[in-house]
Amino acid sequence: MSERRSPTIRRRRLGAELRRLRDAAGITIDTVAERLECSSSKISRIETGHTSVTPRDVRDMLLIYGVSAAESEELVQIAREARQRGWWHPYSSVLNGAYVGLEAAARSVRTYEQQVVPGLLQTAEYAGAMIQLARPDMPADEVTQRVRVRSNRQSLLTQDDPIDLWVVLDEAVVSRPVGGDEVMRAQLTRLAEVAELPNVTIQLLPFEVGAHAAMDGSFTILDFPERGDPDVVYAENATGGLFLEKSDELRRFNYIFDQIRARAMRPEESIAHIAELAEEPLWKWRPRGSSRT
Repeated sequence: MSERRSPTIRRRRLGAELRRLRDAAGITIDTVAERLECSSSKISRIETGHTSVTPRDVRDMLLIYGVSAAESEELVQIAREARQRGWWHPYSSVLNGAYVGLEAAARSVRTYEQQVVPGLLQTAEYAGAMIQLARPDMPADEVTQRVRVRSNRQSLLTQDDPIDLWVVLDEAVVSRPVGGDEVMRAQLTRLAEVAELPNVTIQLLPFEVGAHAAMDGSFTILDFPERGDPDVVYAENATGGLFLEKSDELRRFNYIFDQIRARAMRPEESIAHIAELAEEPLWKWRPRGSSRT
């Protein structure tokens, strides 16, 4: 498998290696910060991959750790690559660049969605309607930019080295007509079509399963091809999302995903049902405002 060149994953990998080398040298973060005349929090952010680091700072850090010239040059080159801009950089004002950078380097993406179709599967019309409904004050050109970014991300599913995508959708996702009847029918048809790709699996979690393990909210698990790049969970919340990387957090979300996909409809049943809904959607026969008994 050829590696997708993502500066985000290189920054994360470089940070992990710098942390390993510092630990091996028995040197504290405070000592490094003092030698480099910077804050300890800066060194910590570098090691967690949350901020970029200049090649010069990498050389200085490796000199402190007593690393050989050959190994130093290799890591300095990674630092250069980590500072390059991904395709998403021009859109940094309208997206979470950290997430898109990790997604671009992932081998597989497993996601559970409670309310909306995931961005990788959205039609442009559905994406535009969703953004406008959530942010009615947003300028039209910014809406267009956000839709364009989502469309660009979808190439991950069809490029020469595509990601493996496994999606579990709560039934609410396919039951609510985002953007109106025509837009939602086209979105359901799109889901059925994309599910034909060998690297895409879609399952529906029906209402009748009742309470389930993922009721706390939507989340995504990203897995990477290199052993040195541990999985990441992106858990969405009202302010955007949170990246989780601790081993106990990863185990918990892997368990949750296994539980809900086991309770969901089988992929072939899910797609057949979605195709049926595109023809006879629930919102067409359910009276608006009707109460349930």
